[in-house]
Amino acid sequence: MADFTAQDVQALRKSTGAGMMDAKKALTETGGDMDKAADYLREKGIAAAAKRADREQGEGVVGVYMHNQAGRPVLGVLIGLASETDFVAKSEEFRITANDIAMHAAATRPQWIARDDVPEDVVAKEKELIAAQARNEGKPDEIIEKIVSGRIESFYKDNVLVDQVFVKSDTFEGTVGELVQQLAVKMGENISVSSMARVAIGE
Repeated sequence: MADFTAQDVQALRKSTGAGMMDAKKALTETGGDMDKAADYLREKGIAAAAKRADREQGEGVVGVYMHNQAGRPVLGVLIGLASETDFVAKSEEFRITANDIAMHAAATRPQWIARDDVPEDVVAKEKELIAAQARNEGKPDEIIEKIVSGRIESFYKDNVLVDQVFVKSDTFEGTVGELVQQLAVKMGENISVSSMARVAIGE
């Protein structure tokens, strides 16, 4: 059992600017010690990368994935990967990452890029359905809220690009968001997925 609370995670996120999963990992690795967790994030460069998140992104590339069938393209996915500078956008690793994320999106079919993009009414409806299902399963009211909280996380992981586990696990183990964050740390810039489009024939 982890020796920290959800409030600890939020506090660490606020003080360092790190994402939820990174804050949880830092607290897990350090046994719930807030100071050591903050040091852990700084050492990993995650906190610094997160603080760059407000910097303007005026450059980037469009990652492309095309799936062919019988000699013709039947599926295309475009991913906009944004950066601060043209220097970073032109790098081979940046372009490869954009294309890899496009390939990932073709395979997993996310509906939104980030959680903030999911309409509130969609989330509310999903929570209602989860709660109704839990009641139908005979779950007591006092734990239904916990069930809703856990299953809505699964909903995000299934439908939100940055929360999905990256499909090329042989090259990177983690979520798409963590992949982008790792690149941001390495490049020393604010990098994010800015847009996503999918065009398919016959779906």
